[in-house]
Amino acid sequence: MPWEIDAYVASLTSVSENTHDAYASDIAQFIEWAERGGAPNPEDLDHKALRRYLAYLDTRGFARRSIARKAAAVRSYLRYLKRQGTIATDPGRSLRTPKGAARLPRVPRSSEATALLDAAAEETIDLAEQWETKSIGSAEDVAVARRDLAVLEVLYGTGVRVSECCGLKVSDLDLPRGYITVLGKGSKIRRVPIGEPASDALTGWLLAGRPLLAKPETEPEAVFINRRGRPMGPRDARRVLEAHPLPDGRSLHPHALRHAYATHLLEGGADLRVVQELLGHSDLATTQTYTHLTRERLRAVYEETHPRA
Repeated sequence: MPWEIDAYVASLTSVSENTHDAYASDIAQFIEWAERGGAPNPEDLDHKALRRYLAYLDTRGFARRSIARKAAAVRSYLRYLKRQGTIATDPGRSLRTPKGAARLPRVPRSSEATALLDAAAEETIDLAEQWETKSIGSAEDVAVARRDLAVLEVLYGTGVRVSECCGLKVSDLDLPRGYITVLGKGSKIRRVPIGEPASDALTGWLLAGRPLLAKPETEPEAVFINRRGRPMGPRDARRVLEAHPLPDGRSLHPHALRHAYATHLLEGGADLRVVQELLGHSDLATTQTYTHLTRERLRAVYEETHPRA
């Protein structure tokens, strides 16, 4: 196939599952548009054709952020074709799109995050006591509760991405010293401090929970596994958050706990550069999004509490 889309999609090994799926869909749509417009092969594309594609997306009513993502997918795809020698020149090198307004992530307040984690811890203790004293429930249910608590504590206590959390290996944990090592975007490795609550939850899961879910074929290095004994994926993590809503009943996406981690650090006075390193952001501008969020919260507190606001 001249477009080599399957090979390109298979090459997307350093991106998140969501980005992988989005890029695959975006490129399939782009190729369909190109073929309809008289470009049966990648060599037929030029900068003007790409600009027409962005104009087409605009007329279809796509938001600027969506257009920017689709343009990024096309640039990535054309770079791949250039590296493979499929095209002689890369027409996407100079393709630019206006950036949409940055969306401030909606994150739980520190009191809400604490309440969520406390509720998960209490549920784990209750299940364990009922099983040990009254044989109510099952050992597997207790193991899952221990795992869920550990997942929640790691996501909020370290700010790692959900893919980084699910990809943790036993050898990545240095709990006595209070650190974990994660493999981030672009295969970048960073060492992240981990607090006592998350460390305790991990220890409880590894010693008293994981052995009950592990199967003979379970990957021995995988920290988090599901009921089938397989390594957890982002979808499994999303189900954990769905099972543990905020006190108001609102369910969070796992990434919201990463947002909360960064926001609460900045609200507590952490240096922006330090937060950038902890999150693994290559661009400080990405981290600065959270400063806007904290300013909004400060303004809200001012307006709610000051008599002359």
